[in-house]
Amino acid sequence: MKLQFLGAAKQVTGSMYLLELEDGYKILIDCGTDMERSIDFDVPYEPAPFFPFDPTLINLVVLTHAHIDHSGNIPMLYREGYEGQVLCTPPTAELAALLLMDSASLHLRKLRAAQGESKKKHKQMDRLLRRGDLYLQKDVEDSLGNFVTLQFNRKFVIKPGLELTFIPAGHLLGAAHLYFSITEGDEVKTLGFSGDIGRFDYPLHIDPNPMPACDYLVCESTYGNRVHEDKLEPIDALAKIIKETCIDKPGRLVIPAFSVGRTQAVLYTLNRLIEERGFPAIRVFTDSPMGKSSTRIYAKNIAYLNPEARVFQKEYDDLFDVENLIFLQTEKESRAIRNYHEPCIIISSSGMISGGRVEQHIADNISNSYATILLIGYSAEGTLGRQLMEGTDLIRVKDREYRVNAQIRKIDVFSGHADQKGLLKFVANQKPEKLKTVFLSHGEEESMLEFREEIRRLGFSDVILPDKAETFTL
Repeated sequence: MKLQFLGAAKQVTGSMYLLELEDGYKILIDCGTDMERSIDFDVPYEPAPFFPFDPTLINLVVLTHAHIDHSGNIPMLYREGYEGQVLCTPPTAELAALLLMDSASLHLRKLRAAQGESKKKHKQMDRLLRRGDLYLQKDVEDSLGNFVTLQFNRKFVIKPGLELTFIPAGHLLGAAHLYFSITEGDEVKTLGFSGDIGRFDYPLHIDPNPMPACDYLVCESTYGNRVHEDKLEPIDALAKIIKETCIDKPGRLVIPAFSVGRTQAVLYTLNRLIEERGFPAIRVFTDSPMGKSSTRIYAKNIAYLNPEARVFQKEYDDLFDVENLIFLQTEKESRAIRNYHEPCIIISSSGMISGGRVEQHIADNISNSYATILLIGYSAEGTLGRQLMEGTDLIRVKDREYRVNAQIRKIDVFSGHADQKGLLKFVANQKPEKLKTVFLSHGEEESMLEFREEIRRLGFSDVILPDKAETFTL
């Protein structure tokens, strides 16, 4: 069989792998958006296939989890002619529907803007759509009807000689490692895909489970050269900052947080502070319609959360119903809270401060010495989040410059990715005498290079950093 790396090769986003068996059966593992890719509507359009393969010849898609850098181009597959199924866990199907619909809305806004700015060059929506990974609500609906859900830790026979098991990865609600058992002739080969690996003892999410011993392993390496710095538990780290910002003084705490996963972890931790430690019920504004919708999905999938969260839900009835919590829906409601003068907590997306309503909250509070901006996750180069992490004195938001007088704090206890120690623990569960090759993906090259050396110290000699489009015979 052959394995081709079509995305997340020496970069973090765009996960996509093509597995072709000896009999020609083709499986696409993930089909994510490349976040580093941009579309220039002013460049003359040249017709070209979007995928480096014919989607009509793909037999099956398997999805590790719902994040857009893993699921975001599934609607494109169907628009290009794919007619098969997408296998995933039940929570992944629900979250993917939410995230893909949101992407379609963003694409529609981009297309309408391009139409308005370039009417002479582009007169029809379908011509604009052909430029790349841009799809509409109908494309999402066409794909969602083909999602088929499987439970964790149950072997599923796709066809004779091809078996798949979803194993809890802990990174997000429903996130999975993939374990394939493939019989070709008289030989059985096993292949594992890590997906994104979560952290142990993370709020809400279950711990990542070990991958069974396999012959080949594709492992993510997002934090392959980093160790999480904070030693406090999430509840203690958040309590300290809330006390300093909103209790010891009448300040505002602004928390940029991704709508899916991170927002729920913060809300649950806030709820624990009030219910278990008697913290005052400071006003909490959650400014993300998607955050509200994804919180509902988390609340209805209690069985997929960790034991601590299930016990809390049983005792206090609700994981996320924080006292004094208000979910903001409209942009008008979002703007109105600048006139709220009591201590408060504002949770808003995006987590990297790269678009979304959080940009306005940053603009409204960044020059306020009584405010604290709490960064709780990774921020990519070029984002406002990265600028604040690096200690800039001035930032620009929507063409206006602001001086940074607010306190800038950073904690990594809410990061959903395993660090180098967690990744090494995942690989160390394998047996050096059985595992033939480790392929590193979903990481920057610098991170991969250091992680490869650490893996080799564990006794695994063949560790490969694939290039994009590179194919391996297994």
